[in-house]
Amino acid sequence: MLLKLAITLYNKFEKVMKMKAELMKVLEEFQIEGKVLTFSPYGSGHINLTYLVETTAKRYILQKINHNLFKEVDKLMHNIEAVSEYNRKIAFEKGKDPDRVCLSLIYTKSGKSYLTNQEGYYRLYKYIEDSVCYQLVEKPEDFYESAVAFGSFAAMLSEFDASTLFEILPNFHNTPIRYDNFLKSLEKDILDRAKETEAEIEFIQKRKCLYSKIVDLLAEGKMPTKVTHNDTKLNNVLFHKDTGKALAVIDFDTIMPGSICYDFGDSIRFGCSTALEDERDLDKVHFRLDLFEEYVKGFLFALGSDLTEVEKDNLPYGAILMTIENGIRFLTDYLDGDTYFRTQRPQQNLDRCRTQLKLVSEMEANLTKMQEIVDKYYRIYCLKE
Repeated sequence: MLLKLAITLYNKFEKVMKMKAELMKVLEEFQIEGKVLTFSPYGSGHINLTYLVETTAKRYILQKINHNLFKEVDKLMHNIEAVSEYNRKIAFEKGKDPDRVCLSLIYTKSGKSYLTNQEGYYRLYKYIEDSVCYQLVEKPEDFYESAVAFGSFAAMLSEFDASTLFEILPNFHNTPIRYDNFLKSLEKDILDRAKETEAEIEFIQKRKCLYSKIVDLLAEGKMPTKVTHNDTKLNNVLFHKDTGKALAVIDFDTIMPGSICYDFGDSIRFGCSTALEDERDLDKVHFRLDLFEEYVKGFLFALGSDLTEVEKDNLPYGAILMTIENGIRFLTDYLDGDTYFRTQRPQQNLDRCRTQLKLVSEMEANLTKMQEIVDKYYRIYCLKE
């Protein structure tokens, strides 16, 4: 027993020492200031391996990129570098400190935005000091500030040519394709689960005429294609630890061309729910119109005249679309045997689907009020005098 424990501890120690040596070797290739003192696992992300690095001069964020998900790292880093450097330029022109309000890359000694070696792919960012990250909306002020952050992010990039970016995850928000994939999974029904999801299937199929609206507006040129973040959750905003004000938007892995309605809608889907995404008791799941108004107020305040009328008219629809799209994805994965989304218990993906559809129902019931709220703040903040 003691020998087995000793072997286990030794193996863990050996693994840690190997990892430490690997990361030290990686850091030697970047243009960092000072001598490395410590590094430790950082944050709660599940995609990339993230470390906080402290030197005698500064702190940095080191990430080992998950190239199993992001198979074309060169294209991924092209997008991140292009948007990061553009944002830094705009921030500087507006008299702001780019190191405080932007995600800022540290380049390798050979001038590249990332490092490749036999162990994988690495990138390094400046650490934004005095910042904190929140996982849940605990008070309306936080949600408002996150709206200001994402609205400011969109405003900074309003004149950026989104066509120069690669589509890292093709058809990520192409809801008609998501719906087609759902129908294929439903037809196969490999685990005979369709019979227990008849109500959810009917709900989704009844709304199929809605799914192509934004895709069509973009394709027809009636809605502008812009830079979209595509993961606009609260935990992708850094807040000042003392003032509570938003500092910067982070996590650019899913930066792609798309519609601003996608980013707005995903924030509403995530932030305006009264329950966790996988809540089993649907009586606890409700759409909070008051938080919707807080977000609209902050988002439109930050965007100002950079929001077009066609985008304004489709923001509430974007919230419904992003919510039902996630419901479709959760149900598709449930029918497929839970192969995409990580689960900790049976029917978790089905519960996730049901919370999304419950939110959609309440959003639809409040659609007129939602549009009135958007129109109100559009007149206040977005119309040019």
